[in-house]
Amino acid sequence: MSQSNGDARKVAGATYNRAGQDYFQKRTLKRSAGVWGLWGLAVAAVISGDFSGWNFGIDFAGFGGMLIAFAILVLMYYGMIFSIGEMAAAMPHTGGAYSFARSAMGPWGGLVTGAAETIEYVATTAVIVYFSASYADAITSELLGFSMPTWVWWIILYVVFIALNAAGASISFKFAIVVSIISIAIILVFSAMAVFSGAFSWDALWDIAPDDGQSLFLPHGVIPILFALPYAMWFFLGIEELPLAAEESHNPERDIPRAGFIARTTLIVTGLLVLFLNTGVLGAEATGTAGEPLLDGFRAIVGDQLAAVLALFALIGLLASLQGIMFAYGRNMYSLSRAGYYPRFLSLTGKRQTPWVALVVGAVIGWVALLLVDALGGTGGVAGAIVLNIAIWGAVIAYTLQMVSYVILRRKYPNANRPYRSPWGIPGAVVAGAVSILIFFGFFINEPARPAILAIGVVYVIILIGFALYFRHRLVLSPEEEYALSGGQHGDPQSEGYDAMEGEVFDGKP
Repeated sequence: MSQSNGDARKVAGATYNRAGQDYFQKRTLKRSAGVWGLWGLAVAAVISGDFSGWNFGIDFAGFGGMLIAFAILVLMYYGMIFSIGEMAAAMPHTGGAYSFARSAMGPWGGLVTGAAETIEYVATTAVIVYFSASYADAITSELLGFSMPTWVWWIILYVVFIALNAAGASISFKFAIVVSIISIAIILVFSAMAVFSGAFSWDALWDIAPDDGQSLFLPHGVIPILFALPYAMWFFLGIEELPLAAEESHNPERDIPRAGFIARTTLIVTGLLVLFLNTGVLGAEATGTAGEPLLDGFRAIVGDQLAAVLALFALIGLLASLQGIMFAYGRNMYSLSRAGYYPRFLSLTGKRQTPWVALVVGAVIGWVALLLVDALGGTGGVAGAIVLNIAIWGAVIAYTLQMVSYVILRRKYPNANRPYRSPWGIPGAVVAGAVSILIFFGFFINEPARPAILAIGVVYVIILIGFALYFRHRLVLSPEEEYALSGGQHGDPQSEGYDAMEGEVFDGKP
């Protein structure tokens, strides 16, 4: 550690600047969530994946291949959520993935991991906005007789959900619980209708004609399972955001691991119901190319006359995830900004103690990205090759680096306080990380994903150059940074004070 001046010190290859209590008072969050609020947040973030997106994996690998992909991801998410739960309980601050990687791999590792989550959540929000706009316009056209340009719907959806997320964390968590319950109810109603109407057919699961030498179970062989894995992720993508609510949880050490386990079990059940019953109603071949698989399943059972009402049901699931994922990118950008990795103004909070600036900026980025991608590729570009794959690829990078961080932290901070410990330990993290790398590899050999790889590469170059030249010299001792620099001794910022280490670092106190 070397001193540059009284208000700046070089630590761990970065320069930290004195912030003071006033800085953190303008960046305050409020504890508002218990275990069920966190459960609602996790389920809400993911549940739209049961309504659309997952089914394209069947087109690649058939029903059997998709079923194998689902089982692989259940294993991966168990290992990952157990590991994340342990790290979140030990580091109860908002940084989440960035915080874990910062403690394990230094400022550069924290930035790379945190940026991957920013990309994942901003892109996922954009995907959900895109599909929600399509559903909403279809509903208003059918029921009210008017239609609007897609980009206007995008603005309306972003504005409404920024307002909801900025209204206060308590409102956000309550909304998440309500829409999660409604979305689950819709899936249960569909399941009952599929079973008792006689529309479900076991034979329909295997109606894709196999290639030469292949079977009905794996009509295109084994390799396409790799291509199905990213789409199967939509059954679970977003559940990993729970640690981002640590500073808004009443008891993060206990409730984040518990909520993660309950949410994971909920999503496995709903995912299996949709995977089997939706496919069994439509047939595997039709399901693999359906833009609205659950809605098409309802139509197959009751006919087109109720299409607008059924579309409203599907829209509820999409809006649930829009709320949950927007919460995630807001907190992710807030934590990286509060520490100085992103422009500091992004972490400002308003009277309701929510990061409204980060919410607005993330929405603007997502809206502009949608305009650009829609102009370049239209529907196929958004749904197939660019924004959706950007979200998944960002997630896979973040997953891999978090599992690497878990293994490092177990060895680097063996005596750190760990109120919760993963029952799968290091082997669970290794398995989850290995599957993430497998999905990562699958992207490189899958042609539709390559534009996403290029887009993420460009974003990373810009972020890393900015950090190297500017932001690396303007970091702040946020709670995430304090935990890392103290070797795990400074853990809970709301009990210790947000500037607990400034005296030690800047004034030379022991």
